[in-house]
Amino acid sequence: MRRPNKLILLFLVLLALAATYRMSPPGKKFGKRMARKAILTNPKTPDWNRFTASEIVNVKILSLAKAKEVVFAPETGTYQVWADGKNLISLDAQNALKIAVVNDSLEVKSFEKNWGKFAIVRLSSADNEKCFKLKCLNPERKHRFFDDNLQVTVDAGLLRMINESVLDNYIAGVSESESGLYSPIEFYKVQAILARTYALAHYSKHQTEGYNLCDQVHCQAFYGKSKEAKIIQAVNATRGKVVVDDDMNLIVAAFHSNSGGQTVNSEDVWGSSTSYLRSVNDSFSLKMPNARWTRKMAVSDWLDYLKLKHNYPIEDSSAKWFAMHFKQEARKINMEYGTIRVPLKNVRTDFQLKSTFFSVEPVGDTLIFSGRGFGHGIGMCQEGAMKMTKSGYNYKDVLNFYYRNVHLIDLKDLNFFRE
Repeated sequence: MRRPNKLILLFLVLLALAATYRMSPPGKKFGKRMARKAILTNPKTPDWNRFTASEIVNVKILSLAKAKEVVFAPETGTYQVWADGKNLISLDAQNALKIAVVNDSLEVKSFEKNWGKFAIVRLSSADNEKCFKLKCLNPERKHRFFDDNLQVTVDAGLLRMINESVLDNYIAGVSESESGLYSPIEFYKVQAILARTYALAHYSKHQTEGYNLCDQVHCQAFYGKSKEAKIIQAVNATRGKVVVDDDMNLIVAAFHSNSGGQTVNSEDVWGSSTSYLRSVNDSFSLKMPNARWTRKMAVSDWLDYLKLKHNYPIEDSSAKWFAMHFKQEARKINMEYGTIRVPLKNVRTDFQLKSTFFSVEPVGDTLIFSGRGFGHGIGMCQEGAMKMTKSGYNYKDVLNFYYRNVHLIDLKDLNFFRE
C-alpha cells in the first residue's frame, strides 16, 4: 500500500495537530477525500472508546458451567492471590488454589491452609508470560487454560469468573474457538482481524453487568488460550488491525460457516441495511463440507405449519402445490404466493434448519428439503475463506471479496481520525 503524498500528509497534520499518518486499506488507496470525510463527520463522542492494541478485555468465562467450585493453578508465571484487597499468598506452577461458593462468600484453600471467606478474589501476575489452568470441580468439567489474570466473585450462588485478558490473547483464543485448527495462516489473519473488530465494536455489550464480553457465541465463542502456533503468528502479524466502513466506524464483522454459493444482504436477515454487508456470489464455498444438507419432513407437518403460523392458503390447490415444490436457484427472502409472504428466516428458526437457502420436493408423503450452506449467510463465509486462502489468495483479498467498501486500518490511525 502506498503512503499519502507529502501535501496530503501536511494537510492532515495541520488539521489534527498530530505527528504521523499511515493507513493500509485493502484493495484501494485511502485518498484525501476519505480522510477529510473521516475527520469532518466523525468528531469524538463521549461513548466512543479510544482503543489500543494492548487493550484489556474483561471476559466472563465458563459462563454456562454453573460452577460452584474450581481449582486454579498457574501454568506459567507467578501469581499473587488478592482477597478483599489483601495479598494472601504467591502461587507458582507447583501450587494450586481451590475456590468454592459457601453461602454468599468465596472460600479459599491452598494445599497448606484454609485462608477463609471473602467477597472478591483476584489472581494476578506481573510476569510478561503468564497463563493459568482452571478446573471446574462442581460440576465437573474438563480443565481449560487461560492467559493473563482472573477475578472471581459470587453471583446468585455461583462463581462468576472474569478473565482479565490482553486483547490479542483473547483474539487468539476466539480465532481457534470459532474456526478450529489446520487452516492456512492467511485465513487465521482474516479471522483474527474480524474477531478483533467485532470485540471492540461490542466492547460495552455487558458493561452494565461489570464486564465487557462473555464466552458465548452471541459475543464470540471463547474456550481459552490458543496454543496453535499459526494462530498466534496470525494474530501477531495483524496486531492492531481492524476493519472500518467509509465513515470510520468499526464494521459489524459478521461471518458464518458456509454461504451455499451466495451470501445475503444484511437487511434480508436483520432488517437493517449496511453499505458493506451485501450479497455476493460465492463459488469458493460450493465444494466445502457444509455446502449441502438435506432434511425430511412429513407433508402434513409442513402444510399445517404454513397454515397455522403464516395463514398460508393450503386449501388452494395451486398454493399447496407451490409450497410443496418451492425452489431457490438464487437466495430469496420469502416464499411468496400471491400476497402471502412466508419469511424464510422464520422457517429456518422454527424448524432449526441449517440455512434459509433450501428447495422443497415431495416424495410420497414426505418432503425433502434440499439445502445449501450453513448459518445466517451474512458477511464472510468461513469455508469459502478457507478455500480462497488455500488457493493462494491473501487475507486482504478475502476481506475485499466478502465485504464491500471497507478499509483495513490500524487502531492508532483509527484513534487519530476519530479524535
